[in-house]
Amino acid sequence: MSIKIYNTLTRKKEIFKPIVPGKVSMYVCGPTVYNYIHIGNARPAIVFDTVRRYLEYKGFEVDYVLNFTDVDDKLIRTAKELGKEVPEVADRFISAYLEDVGALGVKEATHNPRVTETMDDIIAFIEALVEKGVAYEADGDVYFKPRKFSKYGKLSHQSVDELRSGARIQVGEKKTDPLDFTLWKQAKDGEIAWDSPWGKGRPGWHIECSAMVKKYLGDTIDIHAGGQDLAFPHHENEIAQSEALTGKPFANYWMHNGYININNEKMSKSLGNYLLARDLIQQYDPQVIRFFMLSVHYRHPINFSEDLLQSAENGLERIKTAYLNLEHRKDSSLDIVDHKEEWLEKIAQWKKLFEAEMDDDFHTANAISVLFEVAKEANVYLQHKQTCSCVIEEFQKVIQTFLKVLGMELKTEQELLDIEIEQLIEERNSARKNRDFTRADEIRDMLKAKNIILEDTPQGVRWKRG
Repeated sequence: MSIKIYNTLTRKKEIFKPIVPGKVSMYVCGPTVYNYIHIGNARPAIVFDTVRRYLEYKGFEVDYVLNFTDVDDKLIRTAKELGKEVPEVADRFISAYLEDVGALGVKEATHNPRVTETMDDIIAFIEALVEKGVAYEADGDVYFKPRKFSKYGKLSHQSVDELRSGARIQVGEKKTDPLDFTLWKQAKDGEIAWDSPWGKGRPGWHIECSAMVKKYLGDTIDIHAGGQDLAFPHHENEIAQSEALTGKPFANYWMHNGYININNEKMSKSLGNYLLARDLIQQYDPQVIRFFMLSVHYRHPINFSEDLLQSAENGLERIKTAYLNLEHRKDSSLDIVDHKEEWLEKIAQWKKLFEAEMDDDFHTANAISVLFEVAKEANVYLQHKQTCSCVIEEFQKVIQTFLKVLGMELKTEQELLDIEIEQLIEERNSARKNRDFTRADEIRDMLKAKNIILEDTPQGVRWKRG
């Protein structure tokens, strides 16, 4: 079955046909690195990592590019507040981003280009637009003229006149039309800047991605993705400047993920419901957070609440428990058992159903439902007096495969036991601190029964298997 993608450009699902058979070029708009990412930033990181994983599962080689905006007004302001240089602030928050999304199971991108490392390409891109007459310089600033691009508005499905009605010329701007947007900004005194044909300055936001796409992936790419909030004006402007330069389609498929609400309210600092991803990672298993994010189709808004996250944790635990139940039964299973072929066929059908859901615009919520069904039926199978080792192994294989596609993995039974032991030791330490020596002794006896030996040392409690 072919993969279908909902294309924001055409507003319909289309069969995915890559430019080069067997290969996918994919660009995802990354963060402006002036602070730690919030959970709204974490959603596209997780969503499009899952898209990439599924494409790879289907046999595609994916060239995955995610950029970092490492210079802009927010970064300059943050650097000033912290008494640091802009590159130092950018390095700090790029490292933090990679750490946070890494904890959430996001694979490393093929390339993570930075604006500051792509400056020559950006300047050359702007020069070419000026030469074509679709951009102009005004006292050190350079602007793009959307009216010179006849298809402007095709992504947001708005006409130039509709867009112009909401556009304004801000104080200090020198553009000739309210719809014109900045390609190059003249530097203010004391700001970080680069030399250019128009004087010292730095790029506007939109031009960065166009230059990076062209440099790393070419004139036309398969998939361009990002949050719903980027569709206009950011992605609209990318299309205009890129296609005005090359005369070719910029991206064949445009994908946008929905917003995140907090307890049914829009997330914002003013409402006090602004959640940083790294704070959430400290409170919950990152795999649970990822499982929660994928429990709703990526194009739909998702509501975050403690109850929903707890529900995701319970759901993931059900799957893990089913897997461990299968593991426990392995040694007592036989090679040949009645109904073996029937169960193997069932498992094969669940695999097809999982793929069908993912083929349908990466519907992870429905794919997770299939995973729950597999876990439930695995427990049903284990109620048989005698089980077949090959059926057990096939159940485990599909559970592992499905989870891997979704960006999660099952810890081994040994690792799960280690976690349980650490939790009991922590509980024993708390009991001793509260002078509840009866409970502390109970826990020691419980661990002893598991053949775990505790050693109280000046550096804390150590444990080993007897």
